[in-house]
Amino acid sequence: MDLIQDGLAPERPPDERETRLVPAPNAALGAEGPAPTATAPLPATGQRDWVPIRSLGPRHRERILAHLTALDERSRYLRFGYAANDSHIASYVDTLDFQHDEVFGIFNRRLELIAMAHLAYRSADAARGRDATAEFGVSVLPKARRRGFGRRLFEHATLHARNRGVQTIFIHALSENTAMLRIARNAGATVERDGSESEAWLKLPPDTFASHLGEFVGGHLAEIDYRLKHSAHRDENLVERSHENPDGDG
Repeated sequence: MDLIQDGLAPERPPDERETRLVPAPNAALGAEGPAPTATAPLPATGQRDWVPIRSLGPRHRERILAHLTALDERSRYLRFGYAANDSHIASYVDTLDFQHDEVFGIFNRRLELIAMAHLAYRSADAARGRDATAEFGVSVLPKARRRGFGRRLFEHATLHARNRGVQTIFIHALSENTAMLRIARNAGATVERDGSESEAWLKLPPDTFASHLGEFVGGHLAEIDYRLKHSAHRDENLVERSHENPDGDG
């Protein structure tokens, strides 16, 4: 099974005036979807399959762009809902709002971003009877699939969403994106199909001391892992340069 190329709510190619690939504020995160009936289970806490997932910020835009443009045509189609070209992807990366949303990533030992997720938040609206929601989108490079990264990113996202008072996590994916929909179903989400598109709704349990502690510890360990990889990568580059220029000549 090819693992995840899923994205935020699929949209048709934007016209010349609109190049954002993420949903407009009143698009896929609205309250008009089906009422969620499932509740997210607590994520597994076993350490042997722990994956370092790091929060990303504005300084990671270049790495995010490199990751998304490395996706093949099929992966881009499933990620964004249409065949996004490099220009569309660059516009999406430029509009990422790290102050409002959250972006997470998994790096390999050479600091290549091999998997990432975008969690787009929408506040509750009591007047419209809408709970606080978050929309989840994820992508994994082909060479890093079949390793459970999509599932782990989804679990990580549900933990962060819980701790920010979000009641429901939402996925809008193409119906042919069976890998993403399977992850949602396995987590207990209610999935409804409407022709070529599907929606998955997962009601989240309230945050607890344990959930906040889990986020804190996981984030701290992921930061240590990233710094170790950064140091090792820097040392490897120094060794390669010394081999290329053993006499130190410029």
